Amino acid sequence: MAVIQWYPGHMAKALREVNERLSLVDIVLELVDARIPYSSANPKLSELLHDKLSIKILMKSDLADEKITNEWLNYYAKNNQLAVSFSAYKKNDLQKLIHTIHQATETLNEKRISKGMKPRPVRALIVGIPNVGKSTLINRLAGKKVAAAGNRPGVTKAQQWIKYKKEFELLDTPGILWPKFEDFETGKNLAVTGAIKDQLLHLDDIALYAIAFLVEHYPHILEKRYQLEQNSESALSTVDLLLAITEKRGFFDDYERGSQMLLKELRDGILGAISFERPTDERI
Repeated sequence: MAVIQWYPGHMAKALREVNERLSLVDIVLELVDARIPYSSANPKLSELLHDKLSIKILMKSDLADEKITNEWLNYYAKNNQLAVSFSAYKKNDLQKLIHTIHQATETLNEKRISKGMKPRPVRALIVGIPNVGKSTLINRLAGKKVAAAGNRPGVTKAQQWIKYKKEFELLDTPGILWPKFEDFETGKNLAVTGAIKDQLLHLDDIALYAIAFLVEHYPHILEKRYQLEQNSESALSTVDLLLAITEKRGFFDDYERGSQMLLKELRDGILGAISFERPTDERI
């Protein structure tokens, strides 16, 4: 598989703008993908944040393995990092997030008043990788569509302030990756979950990576979904499994189309709730 990388010019500009605006905000909401919390945490953002108050929000938690997501939340708690999981389809998750922000910033206006200053809404900066769900979260907070959202990377191109009632002022930012991924695994995880434009990838390579992972960590899920013969996962190579899935879907030997279909169903949660990383992995 070729080395995966994507860092267009607007991301470098957005990273500079984040750095410039950090002094204007009280808290940073760092969005990561619940399926790949480690791979989707931008190390360049971590360097900028330093000791800035922040909350990690594990987005798309409905697509991730709940047991493993809870392992991540425990991991963050042990490392004194505020963290919550979030799904756009769970009503209670929004209130849980708002409550966490209030708790983290409850002394903000008390300090302002003690200095003779007027209280004001909490100012929060929202950051994360492409396609992690920033615009979706903002629209949920605003109660209406104020930010463009789409199930593809690169939708948000500029920063914008959005108000949530009289409680928060939120600064949305474009999705930001970083110039060079630390390891091969990070690039593959970002690709398989949709953080990198598919047009830049060899989708069959990404599909083969997904198949190998699923066979090892979620056995029989492919056999069940694509009605493959029993024990196909252990008897066939990843290439032959992809060809078998492609044929089962009626695409004959068009494995590129089969790869697109497999990745879409994985990303949409049709294959089930799947996590590609856990805090006990050696590389974490």
